[in-house]
Amino acid sequence: MAKKPTAAAFLKNMGVASDAPEAEPTAAPTPPATAPKAKAAKGRAGLKHIGGYFDRDTVEQVAILRARLDLDNSQLIKKAVEELYQREMAARKFGDR
Repeated sequence: MAKKPTAAAFLKNMGVASDAPEAEPTAAPTPPATAPKAKAAKGRAGLKHIGGYFDRDTVEQVAILRARLDLDNSQLIKKAVEELYQREMAARKFGDR
């Protein structure tokens, strides 16, 4: 029966030195009790995702605007919505709608 490949054998074949002797794997090591917990991503907490599917021309326009205005997708969408909203509110105030 052939010997089961191990991580050490893989690293050896890849030309990477391994400090661990080649041995059969045992149970996965448990993390130490003092391991720091992963911090929650605070950037998206409390926010709502809005997305869409666009044709190639629209995607290109978005990419150009992102580059020219130095904004990320979220900032660009927010700016577009705010400007559209302001235009629509102005049209209502002047009775255009």
